[in-house]
Amino acid sequence: MAVSDPAPPLQILAREPEGFSIWTGPPFSNGQPGVKLEKVPCATSKFSEDGSKLMVIKPDLKICIYDCSSFSEIRSFEIPNVLAAAISPKGTYLQTFQKFSTPQDKNVVLWNIETGDPVYQLFQKGMSKTTWPSIQFSSDEAASCRLATNEIQFFDSGDFSKGFIYRLRIPGIAAAELSKSPGSYVAAFVPESKGIPASVQIFPCDKDLQTQPVARRNFFRCSTVQLSWNYGSNGLLAVAQSDVDKTNQSYYGESKLYYLTTDGAHEGLVSLRKEGPVHDVRWSSSGSEFAVVYGFMPAKATIFNKKCNPLFELGTGPYNTIRWNPKGNFLCLAGFGNLPGEMAFWDYVEKKLIGTAKAEWSVTSEWSPDGRYFMTATTAPRLQVDNGVKIFNHNGSLYFKKMYDKLYQAEWKPEAPERFCDIAELVQSIGSLKVEETKLQGKGSKSSQPKTTIPTVHKPAAYRPPHAKAAATVQAELLGGGPTEQLSKNALRNQKKREKQREKKAAEGSSAGNGS
Repeated sequence: MAVSDPAPPLQILAREPEGFSIWTGPPFSNGQPGVKLEKVPCATSKFSEDGSKLMVIKPDLKICIYDCSSFSEIRSFEIPNVLAAAISPKGTYLQTFQKFSTPQDKNVVLWNIETGDPVYQLFQKGMSKTTWPSIQFSSDEAASCRLATNEIQFFDSGDFSKGFIYRLRIPGIAAAELSKSPGSYVAAFVPESKGIPASVQIFPCDKDLQTQPVARRNFFRCSTVQLSWNYGSNGLLAVAQSDVDKTNQSYYGESKLYYLTTDGAHEGLVSLRKEGPVHDVRWSSSGSEFAVVYGFMPAKATIFNKKCNPLFELGTGPYNTIRWNPKGNFLCLAGFGNLPGEMAFWDYVEKKLIGTAKAEWSVTSEWSPDGRYFMTATTAPRLQVDNGVKIFNHNGSLYFKKMYDKLYQAEWKPEAPERFCDIAELVQSIGSLKVEETKLQGKGSKSSQPKTTIPTVHKPAAYRPPHAKAAATVQAELLGGGPTEQLSKNALRNQKKREKQREKKAAEGSSAGNGS
């Protein structure tokens, strides 16, 4: 990063019942965050993917768009009966879903935020995770498409007045996922039906190349699927889930992980080394590796390369969540939800564990855009008590904590990771500051200098049931030995007592003989 292009400051959005506010992110000057924007009443808030715009739905259902450089309102939309809204990745378009009365009502509207005018309208009967937002965009908004009945419709992102310009027919399609960077491919999922297996297929977005899929995988026992593209749009991970586990090993059904590449080199199952569900899977920022948390508890975590070969094992533990930092050099392996909140922080470059921490009852978790901080939040309505925010350093040490009576949302303002320097440069600069600070403190008395002590971490002893402890004690008393150091001391003490008693009896016997 050039010196003339300074890194942007980190900022955090926190939404309470009274509204949302914007904090200045870490590092904090006096241990507490500053307030960039005071509380603004709202019911929902969402940043655009690039962090340039903020969409806010007010309590009166008025939709306001803020420019994130100044956090000033630049556009507002008053849309009756609005049920949902979404903002495009670069903040160019706003998409709204309204309650309809007749099928003739075009209840999905795409608005141009700059002009405030509608650019495209359509009718959509229902809304679900697979059908909302109705129109999908690539990260650069160069490509856009929509899932329709038995087909995918493609648009000219520069001119939606043309309507869809071509369509890709896929009978039975239930879900589609457009690749993000770049938007050159689209993945389609067709569930199984009447003995025909389910399938995941990859098609190019170019109309002239859509005669057949570039990759395809068929499989049975699948009701839903989660599709995840890598950065570079040449690899796709598909987590196939079924509602019923025919092996009766899991109450939550069965899941399998598949990996497909756009060059057709790999179209198969990812070989996982432990039986059980796939808890979480994430691509690194480079798009060359992906990390998977899988298996019955204690779960196992493994990092794979683009050829689907295992690169590194992160061990086992009570984990169900994994997060790469935006630079791809640190990972957080955690167990949230119904797990106790254990977190393990790994240096992927050095392949070593650098710290552990705990964040109980966390609902959301994410790295900061610069990759230095990891934030967890306990939010309502998932949890109504102990709401709050915790921010950890990249090595797991707690940096900041704040509790709330009720917190609905806490998230970082998105920024491009390349705008920040690497962690190594930051650590080096911080180290030089610490050296200067030490020199200044050295001029004062030595007694005034703070002393840092590193607590020793003791490995917890293995659990021993009471009957085993009693058996070990009896063994120590009878045989004069035991499996642990404490039992050996007890046995030695008992042995000395017995020797003293024998010596006392012998002394009493000898004195009685002399008296006679």
